[in-house]
Amino acid sequence: MNPTVGDVVAVLDRLYDPAWAESWDAVGLVTGDPEQPVRRILFAVDPMRSVVDEAVSGDFDLLVTHHPLLLRGVHSVARTTPKGRVVHDLIKSNTALHVCHTNADNANPGVSDALAATLGVQDTRPLKPLTSDPMDTRGGGRVGVLQEPMSLTDFGRLVAGNLPPTEHGVRVSGDPDRTISTVAVVGGAGDSEFDRVRAAGVDAYVTADLRHHPATEARAYDEGPALIDVAHWASEWPWLLDAERLLLEGLAEQGSTVDTHISTLRTDAWNLRL
Repeated sequence: MNPTVGDVVAVLDRLYDPAWAESWDAVGLVTGDPEQPVRRILFAVDPMRSVVDEAVSGDFDLLVTHHPLLLRGVHSVARTTPKGRVVHDLIKSNTALHVCHTNADNANPGVSDALAATLGVQDTRPLKPLTSDPMDTRGGGRVGVLQEPMSLTDFGRLVAGNLPPTEHGVRVSGDPDRTISTVAVVGGAGDSEFDRVRAAGVDAYVTADLRHHPATEARAYDEGPALIDVAHWASEWPWLLDAERLLLEGLAEQGSTVDTHISTLRTDAWNLRL
């Protein structure tokens, strides 16, 4: 039996409760009729033009993305703007769009759990626990340990080999021979969490979008962690695998089945390195 959009959203909301989202965020159902049947679901990081085209041409009934389409307030979705055209095409094609953003970041398992598992980081705990979670199991980022210590160079190679390739690549800052045993990870932009990472006492920090000044200031501390900077899209893509698996399990429990697909379109902004 195929579920409705509302049935799928109900399962996603149990996995990624909208109440766990940050106050500034925009999560939930963006387009779509809750009563519409769902046969096919596409998972992607970004609701960009190319991804929406993939969803429409592939006859997907629902597109589930990590990043919002309309994060800031808008007064028009006319076809005169790129996002307006996306909204029109989603509605015309009966393609629902649902967003799980910081509610998925703060979930357990969530975005950073998927990143940690991909990099072999075990026995994790939240880097930034949610104050609403007395058990400290949910929140942003993760801190854990590697199964076996390795040099920073080898760990950097492991990161590069286990994440989807991008033109951004993997940037490493630190003594190449430093032994890495404990690791903090934050899927997406993470240079706002340096104080927490330093307080955690880890050997290395893996995240995305590290800017020059926060990174150099973080490295100024002798006891600070080595830094590994990856592409934003690549750091969050592993979560799609978890979201797909958990959604299918949740739907199966209520007797529903759907066809799912994970987009492999690289929606990282950079497409050429010279």
